[in-house]
Amino acid sequence: MTASSTFGLSSEARNLHWLLTNLVEEVPGILSVAVVSSDGLLLLSSDPGRVAEARAGRDARPSGPKGSAADLATIVSGIGSLTIGAAKLMDAGRVKHTMVAMDEGSLFVMSISDGSLLGVHGSADCDMSVVAYHMALFVGRAGHVLTPELRSELRRSLEAESAGSAR
Repeated sequence: MTASSTFGLSSEARNLHWLLTNLVEEVPGILSVAVVSSDGLLLLSSDPGRVAEARAGRDARPSGPKGSAADLATIVSGIGSLTIGAAKLMDAGRVKHTMVAMDEGSLFVMSISDGSLLGVHGSADCDMSVVAYHMALFVGRAGHVLTPELRSELRRSLEAESAGSAR
């Protein structure tokens, strides 16, 4: 995240950017982070500059799920929908978090508020309990400020940044 990505944003949006940057920088093993709205749209990312790159479909992409936050957002949205559906079928209540451990990495999805989700792509050697703990801190700090107005502002900001980097 760069300082320019927060220029002109409200204090709530800047604080959310700061929390996300802090999560990525402070927790070892986190490769990429995405905050996704209930309708599956990327709201906030640890690598917003790579969204346009993913849409352009370039071959040389950085590491991560297809190298972009847009791809991580798609995965997070899909996992979120799947687990919510499973919880309904099992009559098990609200989904709090989902963790997927793979040979070469980990995926964490945690509910924020109003259907929004926090998704983290972690390295294979990340400490899953530490990542989950820091995600819970993020959710606790961010959940109450993620209002419909802030979600709209974040979407507009991400779209503007994406359009600017696509030129």
